[in-house]
Amino acid sequence: MKVLMISANRERDPSPVFPLGLAFLAEPIEKAGHTSRLLDLCFARDAAEAVGQALDEGAPDVVLVSVRNLDNVTWPASRSYVDGVREVVSLCRDRAVVVLGGSAFSLEPLSLLAATGAHCGVVGEGEEVLPRLLERIEAGAPLEGLPGVVVAGGGAPAAPRIPSSVGTPSRDLFDVSRYLTEGGAANVQTKRGCPFGCVYCTYPVLEGSRVRTRPAAEVVRELRALVDDHGVDYVEFCDDIFNFPEAAARELCEAMIAEDLGLSWSAFVNPGHLDARLLDLMVRAGCDAVELGTDSGSPTMLRKLGKSFTVEEVRLSSRLCREAGVATAHYLLFGGPGENDETVSESVALMDELAPEAVIVMVGIRIYAGTDLHATAVKEGVVTPDQCLLDPVFYPGEANLRRLGERVAAEAGRRRTWIVPGLDVNTSTGVLEMLRRRQERGPLWKVLGQRATWRGRTRPAPAARP
Repeated sequence: MKVLMISANRERDPSPVFPLGLAFLAEPIEKAGHTSRLLDLCFARDAAEAVGQALDEGAPDVVLVSVRNLDNVTWPASRSYVDGVREVVSLCRDRAVVVLGGSAFSLEPLSLLAATGAHCGVVGEGEEVLPRLLERIEAGAPLEGLPGVVVAGGGAPAAPRIPSSVGTPSRDLFDVSRYLTEGGAANVQTKRGCPFGCVYCTYPVLEGSRVRTRPAAEVVRELRALVDDHGVDYVEFCDDIFNFPEAAARELCEAMIAEDLGLSWSAFVNPGHLDARLLDLMVRAGCDAVELGTDSGSPTMLRKLGKSFTVEEVRLSSRLCREAGVATAHYLLFGGPGENDETVSESVALMDELAPEAVIVMVGIRIYAGTDLHATAVKEGVVTPDQCLLDPVFYPGEANLRRLGERVAAEAGRRRTWIVPGLDVNTSTGVLEMLRRRQERGPLWKVLGQRATWRGRTRPAPAARP
């Protein structure tokens, strides 16, 4: 059969994101004997025209629509992407069987299927089940009963099967160079699954709680191909946590050093699993920036958010990064259960003490079914037990969010290295577009932090610990 893969993501703020999920599916589709084409709507001037042209030229039997996010997860400037997905499906459903997939679909499969009018969808990872689904579509056989497959008009799908391993993405159909120039990096995934218990996080829901790592040699081969075939010189490791398991991170860094790739890279790290030995390997392998999922500077909030580390570990990891010359951004998440003026002040004080290159701040937490936060929100009446969460709902509720937003905006406005996307503090769409035109490499927060210095506000030295 002829399969048209469509990446429905059109969001480019803060940067366009390479559709890695579809890249993982390209090879299994081809190995099953089907031919595939790709339409990436991220750079399409007119999405409807691009879809129509792809349908006319390829005459596909199946259209696979990958949905990365339901919305931009940003209060109060929330933007839903559902209408865009609905538009794509409406253009395709009378000309081919439309299959939805992607992380966003897996979070709200029944409601998204009903809202868009697609024929069916795949919950969870599709590498194994998608070829079986295509076989049934080709044979005209019933689609129900496959793990993770949900059919329009049907009930909840059978539980998806979590594969024991993670494959290798095929990027041959994709415009890697454009993501490099406009996004500043190529994204690489080295593992799936998360054993940690953050109350709001969907990674365990989507990928399971057991970590499945790709072999270091396989990842290095992918990196070598990115360098040699696509001219990539900067990589962002998009694992939810790069430095866990620590042994796997060390092995990968050692393999990268041995290969001498000539790459710079950044990653998201857990403050509780970063020591001097591992950080030294990361730097020698090309790491020049890390993002820390700190969430809060309050010991109380760290416990209530389900974080696996302490404030002392945040301090230690920050000090190690500064000593190693690694640029650092801390993510703060205000609005968890029990957040108050005191806990906000603790977070502000910790960031002032650590003085990182950037503090990226979100106000409110997007509620997803299946998380511990959803259970808390139901208990507190923020949402009802059967409420559809296709449209974003944020914890802790609108009145509390507005009070919290005023406080955070005031604090951030006095600190040039604080970036609050939802409130347009020290950032904006126009600024980000300007930076993309300059083809900056690496995370944009590094450049935004430098802009604070350009404006005459130098980053202070870390404050002495009390």
